[in-house]
Amino acid sequence: MRIIRACREMGITSASVFSEADREALYVSLADESYCIGGPRPISSYLNAKAVVSAALACKAEAIHPGYGFLSENAEFAALCASYDIAFIGPDAETIKKMGDKEEARRTMREAGVPVIPGSDIAVDYYQAKRSAGEIGFPILIKARSGGGGRGIRLVKNEAELEEAFRGASSEAQAVFGDGAVYLEKYLHPVKHVEAQILADNYGNIVFLGERDCSVQRKNQKLIEESPCSTLPKETRRRMAEVSIMAARAVGYKNAGTIEYLLDNDGRFFFMEMNTRLQVEHPVTEMVTGIDMVKWQIRIAAGSPLEFAQGDIMPAGCAIECRINAEDPYNNFRPASGRIERLHIPGGPWVRFDTGIYQGYAIPAFYDSMIGKLIVYARTRDEAIRKIRSALSELTINGIDTNADFQMEILSEDAFVNGAYTTDFIENLRQNREA
Repeated sequence: MRIIRACREMGITSASVFSEADREALYVSLADESYCIGGPRPISSYLNAKAVVSAALACKAEAIHPGYGFLSENAEFAALCASYDIAFIGPDAETIKKMGDKEEARRTMREAGVPVIPGSDIAVDYYQAKRSAGEIGFPILIKARSGGGGRGIRLVKNEAELEEAFRGASSEAQAVFGDGAVYLEKYLHPVKHVEAQILADNYGNIVFLGERDCSVQRKNQKLIEESPCSTLPKETRRRMAEVSIMAARAVGYKNAGTIEYLLDNDGRFFFMEMNTRLQVEHPVTEMVTGIDMVKWQIRIAAGSPLEFAQGDIMPAGCAIECRINAEDPYNNFRPASGRIERLHIPGGPWVRFDTGIYQGYAIPAFYDSMIGKLIVYARTRDEAIRKIRSALSELTINGIDTNADFQMEILSEDAFVNGAYTTDFIENLRQNREA
């Protein structure tokens, strides 16, 4: 929906692909053309690169925007597009491959002078993992080389937990990504998860569009994002901008990208990974900068240079995004599916709801639980918190379970209001509730 709207505003004809499960999805009717590419399971449709490219060839598409997930960080898919002279709206295949391989990404960043979390090379078996863990020191994280979306990660607090965690992370990585390779990383705690947004054109121009605080997470999946990070010192922000541009330049990056860092209590930040795609949380950056990132993705892919320099980027105010998921937070976050019986979307100045749902729409059971993103903007963070609470209280989605009430609970917690929350915020909230 977000990408189709950008195309429509730019006078570009859009075509969408859909699975049989998404035949009634709103984006299918909003696009100028739509093509069914397979059954409901992702492997039969949205992960079927040949089917996607075949649809693009059928409608004579000049470019493909891969969206947020599925093939968006798939180097083979980007290369397949290029082989048919279809522009891939994102970085080139070589960059995606280099940054998608977490081991290669860490090595590249170290060589570029970017601070990296202490860790190991790929652990080929449990015994090598055991040796590496002894050198790094517990607690550690076991992470999938080809991971993403919080999958293939295990926290290991001591040696007794290591073998089971190693085999579990490797098995999950093999099942989800087709690559069971894992590496070890020092577990830093407590930390904030802060990510830097960059845009880079094809002519060496790179700009830093500010940072986002994404520390409100459950099992490494983000729930709330805000920009800017309220506790980031000005000098640290300047250094993060400098390092992020260095990181992008080191891999010849083009288009929109996100460098993710862990920020400790001493103000030190460490490279975690680079997402070579548009982020789900990009609206908060758009709100504080006034830059339409999707339109610039398309322009860059079409060969246009950036029309602004770093000095022109002046983020102002505060934006907050809540991910609205079809799930029951009070029943172990059980995913929900079913028909939306009643829907009311909040409005007002600087309130935005990015979604593809509508009244009467049946949520399928095959895909991610996120069904919308509620975003607000205000001059100050306190005002933004009040605005997002007001918008959440107005949001009505009847017929299925959602996490809207849980989001309101998070936004009312002192740790969130004062900005001091870290990545263990949700776990602490759960423990306090049980106590």
